[in-house]
Amino acid sequence: MPQVVLVNPLIPPNTGNIARTCAATNTQLHLIGPLGFELSDRYLKRAGLDYWEFVKLHYHESLEAFRRQHEDIGGRCLGFSVRGSINYIEFEFQPNDWLLFGSETEGLPPTVISECDATIHIPISQEGVRSLNLSVSVAVALFEARRQLGYLQ
Repeated sequence: MPQVVLVNPLIPPNTGNIARTCAATNTQLHLIGPLGFELSDRYLKRAGLDYWEFVKLHYHESLEAFRRQHEDIGGRCLGFSVRGSINYIEFEFQPNDWLLFGSETEGLPPTVISECDATIHIPISQEGVRSLNLSVSVAVALFEARRQLGYLQ
């Protein structure tokens, strides 16, 4: 099953909402520091409601720590970016994919994007809109991957 990875998330309610989505779908959530908040943040906890016990949460202090775990487990790293080269609908997801998302203000760092096996975007029709909310982007990508892979229950 695909895993969700947040690189340097900054806004606690976004991460809390993503954690709730991961809990609901039994998806592992990886947070790569530094974070823009403490894991004990009340807004983070509030957005995740009382579902935290169902979140398979992994915290990595740095990109290097994450890379070591990824190397041990394997799978493709897929970077989601407004500048991604492949539309998420046209991309073929695999069960062992890692879906990487950057911070709310900066997106994925160029060094992370350059290491990804593919860069994917979610189309935005209105030219004046720069990006989608992080929690919305994660939900859209995760549910499309799950749909393609037959994880709809």
